[in-house]
Amino acid sequence: MQITQVTMRDIVDAIVVERVNWAGRMEEQQFLSRLFNLGSLPSTDNRFSDAATDIWKHRVINDDWENDWVFYDSRFNLLNADDEVFLRFLCETIHPIVRPDTTEVARLCQLYNEFLKRDGYQIVEKTQISGKPVFVAQYIGMAPTPGVAAARQTLGTLDPGYIAQQITRMEAAVAGDPDLAIGTAKELVETCCKTILEEKSIQSPANADLPQLLRLTCKNLSLTPQDIPDKAKATDTLRRLLGNLGAIGHGLAELRNLHGTGHGKVAKTKGLTPRHAKLAVGAASTLAVFLTETYLEQRSAKPK
Repeated sequence: MQITQVTMRDIVDAIVVERVNWAGRMEEQQFLSRLFNLGSLPSTDNRFSDAATDIWKHRVINDDWENDWVFYDSRFNLLNADDEVFLRFLCETIHPIVRPDTTEVARLCQLYNEFLKRDGYQIVEKTQISGKPVFVAQYIGMAPTPGVAAARQTLGTLDPGYIAQQITRMEAAVAGDPDLAIGTAKELVETCCKTILEEKSIQSPANADLPQLLRLTCKNLSLTPQDIPDKAKATDTLRRLLGNLGAIGHGLAELRNLHGTGHGKVAKTKGLTPRHAKLAVGAASTLAVFLTETYLEQRSAKPK
């Protein structure tokens, strides 16, 4: 089991607080029969032979059980279930047969993922039925995003407040909101460039995009390919690496425009996955650290 009871209870509490009808437009015994063999489970009422008629009597006819009864019923044991059972339950609550409102489905999926990402899981679209998404859960792992720790330590030297907030937001969004992570990754490099230029008293164009800002920053840090002397060791390699800095800027800008936050999109636009967000965040963090360390080194080398 990867999902902790803390996460399970947090999700259940959120469902209860927001008064989510977990069975959607189905009667509860119909919903549960999609997951469990209710005919083989016992009744808590000795007048009935199985769980199906028991639930029907107390939730449809009498309605004398609490709305969140299912989470505390030992027959289903959801709060102590293994990952597969608990995740299947969540995915069924947003199945198009159960919940046809795609706006509500998207909201609930985001709600679940906010908690599940702590334990390395995410609910994602697997296929569609009549144009509506059908979800499954996948394990995305808990590996840290490359470069983020170094970015937090190094960039804090430039701006311990705002940049730290950007990094925290970016890192937190990788699993639960890849589009936000991609958008914030681009913003992080923009902030880094603008901060360096401001500290060097260099005015940047008012409407400069990321590639323009990056070129201006590299130029003023002597990081362009032509700044490498011909006699330097590995001259060609260094020039290729420096030339590729611009490619990172273009790539982040294009990803943000196509998939990140900050631009309106058509309703059916599909975002990228956490692994794509990790790539963007890792590249942005590494680039920002390189620029910042170069600036700090050059600043400290200046005569007092």
